[in-house]
Amino acid sequence: MDLFKAIGFKLISALLFAALSALVRQLSDVTPVGQLVFFRSACAIPPVLIIYALRGELMEAVRTTRVFGQLGRGALSVAGMYTNFSALTRLPLADATAISFASPLITVALAAVILKEKVRVYRWSAVLVGFGGVIVMLVPHLDMSQYVVAGAMATATVGSIFALIAAFCNAGTVIQTRRLTQSETTSSIVFYFSLMTALAGLVSLPFAWHTPNGPELLMLIGTGVFGGIAHIFLTESYRYAAASVIAPFDYTSLLWALLLGYWLFGELPTVLVYVGATIVAGAGLFVIWRERQIGVQRAREIEGPRASEI
Repeated sequence: MDLFKAIGFKLISALLFAALSALVRQLSDVTPVGQLVFFRSACAIPPVLIIYALRGELMEAVRTTRVFGQLGRGALSVAGMYTNFSALTRLPLADATAISFASPLITVALAAVILKEKVRVYRWSAVLVGFGGVIVMLVPHLDMSQYVVAGAMATATVGSIFALIAAFCNAGTVIQTRRLTQSETTSSIVFYFSLMTALAGLVSLPFAWHTPNGPELLMLIGTGVFGGIAHIFLTESYRYAAASVIAPFDYTSLLWALLLGYWLFGELPTVLVYVGATIVAGAGLFVIWRERQIGVQRAREIEGPRASEI
C-alpha cells in the first residue's frame, strides 16, 4: 500500500472532476446538454485508450463478456450524466456538488435492497441523517412561491430535482459496477462507460447544436480530457490503498467547487447549503468509517481460525 500516492491521485481526480463541472457550468448558457454529454464522453476516449495502450491493457479495455451488464451500467451513466449536467446549468456549482454527495448514502440503501447486503442500524441511521441534510439544502430551492404564472417551476427547483435524480443514478451505477467487477476489468468498464455516453450525446446533436467558437471548443474538449484523466487517476488511487482509506477525500471536491464557483461565477452558497452539506458529509464519513470497522472485524474473524490452525 502506497498511501501518499493513493491520496495524491484521489485529490487530483477530485480537482479535475470539479474543473469539469465548472467547464460545464461555464458552457451551459449557450451549449445544449446533449452536446456537452457528447464532448465530455467522446474526448475522454482518446486519453483513456492511449494510457491503457501504453500499459499494455488495450485489449482488456475493449474485451467484455457481459454485454448486457455493460449496457445496463451505460444506461444509468447516461441518465446520471444528463441529469447532472442539467443540474449544473441551473444551480450554483457548490449547490449541485453538495447535493451529489447524497449518492454514497443512496448506494448503502440500494446495496441492501438489490445486493441483499446486511446493513445494520448504524448505517441506516447515517443514511436517514444524510437525507435530512439533503432536505436542508433543498429547502431554499423548493419554495412553492417560486412558481411562475405559467405553472413552470423555478429554475433552481428544477435544478435541484435533476441533482437528486443524478445522485440516484450515480448510486445505481456504483451498484452495477460492483456486479461487473466480478468478471470485468476496470479498463473495460471505463471504456464502455465513455463509449455509451458518447453515443447517447451523439444522437442528440441533430436536434440541438451550438457551433462553438475557439475558446468554447477548447473548453468542450477540456471537459472530455479532464473527465478521462480524472477517471484514470481515480482508478489508480484504488490500486494503492483500500477504498475506505481514500474515499473521504472525495469531499475535497466540495472545497474546489466553492473556490471555482466564487472565482468564476461569483457564487456564494446560502447558510442552509453549508449546514446541509456538513450534515451529508458527516453522515457519509460515518458510513465510510463504519464500513472500515466492519472490514477490520471480518478480517479478524477470518484470521482467527487460521491462527488457531498453526
